Order: sequence, then C-alpha cells, then structure tokens
Amino acid sequence: EFSRPVAQIEAEVRRLVESGAREVTLLGQNVNAYHGLAPNGAEWGLARLVRHLAARVDGLQRIRYTTSHPRDMDDDLIAAHGEVPQLMPFLHLPVQAGSDRILKAMNRGHTRADYLRIVETLRKHRPDLALSSDFIVGFPGETEADFKDTLALVEQVTYAQCFTFKYSARPGTPASTLEDQVPEDVKSERLLILQDLVARQQTAFNAASIGCTFDILLTGTGRNAGQLVGKSPYLQAVHVTADPALTGQIVPVQITTLERNSLGGVMVGSQQHAARR
Repeated sequence: EFSRPVAQIEAEVRRLVESGAREVTLLGQNVNAYHGLAPNGAEWGLARLVRHLAARVDGLQRIRYTTSHPRDMDDDLIAAHGEVPQLMPFLHLPVQAGSDRILKAMNRGHTRADYLRIVETLRKHRPDLALSSDFIVGFPGETEADFKDTLALVEQVTYAQCFTFKYSARPGTPASTLEDQVPEDVKSERLLILQDLVARQQTAFNAASIGCTFDILLTGTGRNAGQLVGKSPYLQAVHVTADPALTGQIVPVQITTLERNSLGGVMVGSQQHAARR
C-alpha cells in the first residue's frame, strides 16, 4: 500500500476548488486504510484527512471516498460521518457475501456480524446514511444455504444500490484451483434472484425521495432542452429545468417524479416544471 502525503492531497484539492469544483472524491483501492504523512511528521488516517480538508479548504462543499473495506472502518471514521457536514451521507461498503463460511474462503478478514455491527454504528451516527455494496455469487463451494445468507443480509441492511457479479475464475488466484466450482447455470440463477432483490430496494429508496428537498450539484445538460442534470447527496441522478448558468452550482430541488434511472424535480422557489428524461 502507498498513501500520498496530506500536504500533496490538500494542495490538489485546493487547485480543484479554485478551478470551480464543489465536490471531491478521495480514491483508493482500499481508501479507508489510508495512512498518509502529515505536515507534523505523524501519520494520519482517513478520518483525520477528511476533517482536515473540510476545515481548511474554503469552498469545498462535498467530500466522498471510495472504495472502503469493512475491516478498516475505525471508530473515528464512523464518527466523522455524523460530525463533518461536508462528508456526504452515502457510503459504498463492499461485503461480497453474507455467509461467514464464504467470507472466510474469500479471505475477506471480516465476518457477517462485523459488517452488520459497522452498519448499525454508522446509522447511529448518521441516521440518514444510505449504503451501496458489492456482492459476488457463485464463489467456489457456495451452497444454497450460503446464498440465502447473502439474501438475508441484503434484506436486513437495505441498500440504495448494489453492484452484483458472478464469480469467475482468474488464473493464478487460489480460488481458481478450488474444487466444488459452482455450475454456471446456478450462478446465473442466483445472480438474477439477487439482482431482483437489490433492484426492488433501489426503487423503494428512490421512491422515498419524492417530496423531499435535496441540495443538487448541477453537473451538465440533460437530454431535453432547458434541462440540467445533477447529483443528490445520495448520488442519485436528478433532472430539473434550470438556467444553464447554474451548471456547477448546488441548488435546492424538491423531488417530484421517479423515472427508471433517475429522479425529476423542481427548483425550490421557482415555477419551473418537473424535469423528465
């Protein structure tokens, strides 16, 4: 692992904000394992970096980070979700499977109970936090009971969105040589079942946004004339009729419609009609 120094990251964020950015995403293969060198010679974790950027960079209105790992969600980072207004209430926290047996075989370094405890604590600190995750079905040796454990975890946590995959053997990896490979048709069937569940959860999450007013970061033109598209704090695409001059700004929008892959809304205080794809 390699972590960039705090001063280098701060300088880059300042340049971005000075050039008009309102939001930054801190990126890493396992970003919450960050251990960067601070100006005082100490090592800072991700939470300290997030707090520092939020306090020191004027004009930085939104902070996100991805991709995280459950084993590196320490108490300070969890607390930051409830204490740093710029840290958006949306977290991608991959779990991969809901079965302890499969998690161990994957060498994930956490258990089902560990993950659920982290989620519970996060939501205590930030009740409006929404989650996304990654899941792999059909890992070698996965039984029907293991798969049902995954479905049960999804039902217990409830997600705003998820990324789902079938296991595929990669040459040179330990899993590729394991016996008891799951048949392709079984993997496909399980994937469809899981995708149906997470799609229903995503639709329910988006539908619950109707009537809410969110601060939307307008990022560009929509498909229709006079329309802009932006992102909600929960990374939902939101379409709204608005002046193109507002591109790059954060504006309050009341959500009024649910589309297949986006939301529509009206700017608060305006007489503009709900934008649709």
